[in-house]
Amino acid sequence: MSGSYERMNYITSFGFSIRWRKQLLKNLKVPAEKVKLIDLLTGMGETWGAVKTKFPNSEIYALDFSEEMIKHASQKNDKQFSQSVHIIQKDVLNSELPTEYFDIIICAFGLKTFNQEQLNHLARETKRILKPGGQFAFVEVSKPNNLLLYYLYRFYLGKVIPILGWLFLGNPREYKMLWKYTYLFKDSINAAEIFKSEGLQTKYDTYFFGCASGFHGYKKDSA
Repeated sequence: MSGSYERMNYITSFGFSIRWRKQLLKNLKVPAEKVKLIDLLTGMGETWGAVKTKFPNSEIYALDFSEEMIKHASQKNDKQFSQSVHIIQKDVLNSELPTEYFDIIICAFGLKTFNQEQLNHLARETKRILKPGGQFAFVEVSKPNNLLLYYLYRFYLGKVIPILGWLFLGNPREYKMLWKYTYLFKDSINAAEIFKSEGLQTKYDTYFFGCASGFHGYKKDSA
């Protein structure tokens, strides 16, 4: 999917993917000092531009395990960011990132692929690598509660997007998984509760009548 992922996100979400990324960042405070920010499951680095606008005095790290996504992200890093982003090709659940190293952790549209055990692991890793007082924010596409909107959303994600995927890729299989993941994931409530159970201060968020959801918060100071 990597070759068409960014433009597919924009086209199929009618631009909402960009809006939700920006709204994700609005939940975070801008520290006065320089911060280390990591974008987990970065994909092709679609959030980096908004990060630079919101946090101009930030050192950006980006992590993804997909070799193809990292390849496209590296090209963007070279062309648009003067190779200023530190790109890491690792599994977020086995990353060996340094403990209490990052001031801010963000993640856009990666939660739906995790099962319960993996979400627990992700919450523990988030707590481990985040500095005391550090912030985090996650966002994911979700099943809206409104019945009419739900059926429209299901039809669009389940039927229309695979057709668009076929037009872009010649194979709709990868894009068929989008609705399957979304249907099983439902929304970010469960993930938010898992993060809260790890002792992270967590607030649940919804976007556009529940078509996306997420959560943000911070790690308490050790003192």
